Amino acid sequence: MLDIRFIIERPEVVRQALRDRNYDISIDAIIELALQQRSIQQEIDGLRNRRNVVSQEIGRLKKQKVDTAHLEEDMKQVSDEIRQLDETLRTTEEKVNAALLLIPNIPHEGVPVGVDETANVEVSTWGQPRAFDFEPLNHWDIARTLNIIDFERAAKIAGARFSIMRGAGAALERALMNFMLEHNIRRGYTEIFPPILINRASMTGTGQLPKFEDELFRVADPEFYLAPTAEVPVTNMHRDEILAEEELPLYYTAYTPCFRREAGSYGKDTRGLIRQHQFNKVELVKFVRPENSYQELEALTADARDILVQLGLPHRVVVLSTGDIGFSASKTYDIEVWLPGQNRYREISSCSNFEDFQARRANIRFRKADKKGTQFVHTLNGSALAIGRTVAAILENYQQRDGSVVIPDALRPYMGAESIK
Repeated sequence: MLDIRFIIERPEVVRQALRDRNYDISIDAIIELALQQRSIQQEIDGLRNRRNVVSQEIGRLKKQKVDTAHLEEDMKQVSDEIRQLDETLRTTEEKVNAALLLIPNIPHEGVPVGVDETANVEVSTWGQPRAFDFEPLNHWDIARTLNIIDFERAAKIAGARFSIMRGAGAALERALMNFMLEHNIRRGYTEIFPPILINRASMTGTGQLPKFEDELFRVADPEFYLAPTAEVPVTNMHRDEILAEEELPLYYTAYTPCFRREAGSYGKDTRGLIRQHQFNKVELVKFVRPENSYQELEALTADARDILVQLGLPHRVVVLSTGDIGFSASKTYDIEVWLPGQNRYREISSCSNFEDFQARRANIRFRKADKKGTQFVHTLNGSALAIGRTVAAILENYQQRDGSVVIPDALRPYMGAESIK
């Protein structure tokens, strides 16, 4: 969340950021509430100070055998007033915090301003899309021919937007998971295998709640949510902690199954592996010093990109505009892989710097050795990569005229095969 002091002191910056993000939110009410909160706190502090002074005076007078009943009655009234003000303060704080949870992050100054994805800016490309001497197929048609993905039986078991990986398809999914994890470990990330049932506090800490409740799968008794991404459990590993400066930076990588309702996506990507309710993903998460976070974003994006380079998959990187960037992010690079069956680039990873937005919500701080007090860390994360979409990219880019699919060289030791026939 944003610092309420920042909102009060620089309201026009926040208003402009909301306009750039296409958010119709007024901050006037939250500023008024926050100022009320400040005034109530000052009044409470004044009354407590008065009570302390008079209590000392009562103690002194009692030693002198002076009647203090009238002073004690006054202090009883002061204590009652403090209790009433404490309750008002608690209610006001809850209203301020609830409003803060709905305000998105401030975009970094380097983020292009635009209403939607049409304003995204391409920053780099790698590889040339392959020139086929036959009409390339979509990955779902390739999978049906090879009998490696079963969408129909998955729909029978669970419904639309699910898949069963079978035979070489299951082996390919598993090979990619191991390949990605080992690649990330070589890059300096520590592997984590976290829970995938997540509590409300953790979902709130990374920004999924309260805004994106409709996107989540919920288990009501007791209340848990299925992880939409490993970003949530891994980031919340350090919720309510104070880290030592020498511990930073912290780099983690994690595989998890991910679960999303895909609310609002009716009619989009109804076939194939692009938009599933359940999918596998390997994630990168960083906790870093604030002064290094944008350098760390470039490095994180390069780490995710290198997986596609190793697999020989053409791709590009775009920086998202203010109208397309995620709620919690300050700056995001999308990595988009080329899918010849669809003749277009499709997003396969989002790499984001959240600055202190998540850390403030989750109360993740660090203490500098040479300074008093603490400050919030900066958090970053990115997919490295969405496994189902990587399967789709391999099937489409490495398909052959005879219907087989060649396995990329880097993946063969994990796959134990050179092709799927």
